[in-house]
Amino acid sequence: MQRLGYVLHVSSSRNLILKAEKLPKINDKVVDENLKSVGTVFDVFGPVSSPYVAVKPSVEEPQRFVNRVLYVFPRLKRKWKRKR
Repeated sequence: MQRLGYVLHVSSSRNLILKAEKLPKINDKVVDENLKSVGTVFDVFGPVSSPYVAVKPSVEEPQRFVNRVLYVFPRLKRKWKRKR
């Protein structure tokens, strides 16, 4: 589990906008401090030096996460075995 960043606001399309501390990958799972699922990473945008992340929420009220820290579970790398 890695710290993703602070939620700045909720966009007009109901996405949570965060100031990213670490770059996640698209479709990574986003959770709160209690490890409850909040949503998935939808988009990464902005300057490379200080990127922003849009999270598509899977909760009813995304406004309650404003000014809170969210975390990300990175996807595990799959090792593909070659069939012989």
